[in-house]
Amino acid sequence: MSVKESNLHLFRFRAELLRPKHWPTWAALGVYFLFTLLPMPVLDRVGNRLGEYAAKKNRKRFNIARVNLSLCFPDKTEQDIEDMVLGHFRAQLRSAMHLFIVWWWPEFMVRRKIVSEGFDQIEQNRQQGKQVIILLCHSVGLDFAVASISMEYSSNGPYKPMRNEVIDFMFTHGRSRFGAKHGGKLFTRDDGLRPLIKETRAGKVLIYLADEDLGMTNSVFAPFFAESKATIPVLGRMAKACNAVVLPCVSCYDPEIRKYRVKMLPAIEDFPSGDDVVDSVAMNRAIESGVLECPDQYLWTFRYFQTRPEGEASVYE
Repeated sequence: MSVKESNLHLFRFRAELLRPKHWPTWAALGVYFLFTLLPMPVLDRVGNRLGEYAAKKNRKRFNIARVNLSLCFPDKTEQDIEDMVLGHFRAQLRSAMHLFIVWWWPEFMVRRKIVSEGFDQIEQNRQQGKQVIILLCHSVGLDFAVASISMEYSSNGPYKPMRNEVIDFMFTHGRSRFGAKHGGKLFTRDDGLRPLIKETRAGKVLIYLADEDLGMTNSVFAPFFAESKATIPVLGRMAKACNAVVLPCVSCYDPEIRKYRVKMLPAIEDFPSGDDVVDSVAMNRAIESGVLECPDQYLWTFRYFQTRPEGEASVYE
């Protein structure tokens, strides 16, 4: 698939999405949409209860989260870890109930659900002749972070297509609908890094996530909290190629005000260094700083430590 074709795929509704095999997904989304019409306090309570139910029923993901948290926070007691996992499931299902807001609500209503902090750093660095890469992590508020950035700036970023074509359309629509008016683009992993570098050099803000475990190929091991993690050292190379500063960013849902706080953290210092391991350590520390803003809202159900150094057994067995 060419870069041009991939972007057409991301932005357009396609007739094949209405085929009978997709009807169950559309029906489920219809029910989901009706839930989103509830007042936010009610929606949050429903999300919390669904999270508690999911924690009981999805033991596989519960155990993955428990392993991740135990590795990252070895000083926590077993009960602390159990409480953190339950808190994460509540946060994850609560924010899942909010996705239709960012996917389909009018822009002015989405803006009312976001409080942005530290975004002045983007223009400050641009005025100094720097391009900008925004480093996000996989948190439950990720889509609100993408929306807050793409509503203000022409942006681009990588995207991993989902197996379910209807869900894939919903996510790509939600993540591209604000940026499209500024000429923003999403690229699949098959497109490679070249279009990302090209668009960023041309002045678009690059939205980048780098916390998944993508296997040993091209990875280096670097600390992530208290555990060693296979890390792709691409961010430093892209920052050098684009003459860009890297701004870590995190999105946290604040249940007190029922809004998402999207916070731009200080730029990673002395980055890139030119050394893949040094840059990977710096990047992971920056991601850690975002995670610690709202630890229960990081997606702990991912297998972040799947790849192990040679001779080590899987931590998830």
